[in-house]
Amino acid sequence: MKLILDLHLHSKASFDGRMGIEEIAALAKARGLDGVAICDHDVVYTGPTEVDGVLILPGVEFSTEYGHLLALFLSREISYTTWEETTEAVHAQGGVTVLAHPFQKSRPASALLPLVPHLDGVEVWNSRANRKNPQANAQAAAFACQTGLVPTAGSDAHLPQEVGGGTLTLETDARSLAAIRSAILAGQGTPDGREGPSLCVARSQYTKLKKTHASLPRYLKWAAFAARCAWEDGRRRTE
Repeated sequence: MKLILDLHLHSKASFDGRMGIEEIAALAKARGLDGVAICDHDVVYTGPTEVDGVLILPGVEFSTEYGHLLALFLSREISYTTWEETTEAVHAQGGVTVLAHPFQKSRPASALLPLVPHLDGVEVWNSRANRKNPQANAQAAAFACQTGLVPTAGSDAHLPQEVGGGTLTLETDARSLAAIRSAILAGQGTPDGREGPSLCVARSQYTKLKKTHASLPRYLKWAAFAARCAWEDGRRRTE
């Protein structure tokens, strides 16, 4: 059985997200996805695991001292403490640990090697990752090959138009979370995706400003960032 999954999305539970779970499920279904992983910032998804025929994988995206860590297939809430304690707690629940967009900001792969014993996978396609570092996803794929970590892929969607921008296609024995987990850990997925618009990043940052009641100077700084994103999108269309 072939399943197409977007393994990194954000709902309005994230400080920079806008979408409800029902909206995400409807968009996923319309775009031919069989399932999505809800990975809100530091908030574990605890809702239904299927909505309108779309499988919902419970996850979280932790902000850590080493970058962002995705934890998938969690069965209960967990808060980030330290890298070692948190990854152990995730595994104790039967969860899967994935290094998210590790090269979104340029850094040597050697800096990440100490993390590998605590990881199951690495996100080799993230639709937002290449904006700052054009080689981010290629470097993540090379890191997965170097370390033997299983590849995953996701859109990192915060907005409707981004859903489905990064996918992992799996061959599974059944249409269930348990079968998906086994297939991912067996490295049976094929990643694919497309780069998302830079303006989506700016728009999600605007959502963050509104939710956190930001000051005027932060809005002015955002305006310059949004202009830069618009320029990046325009340049991409002409290339």
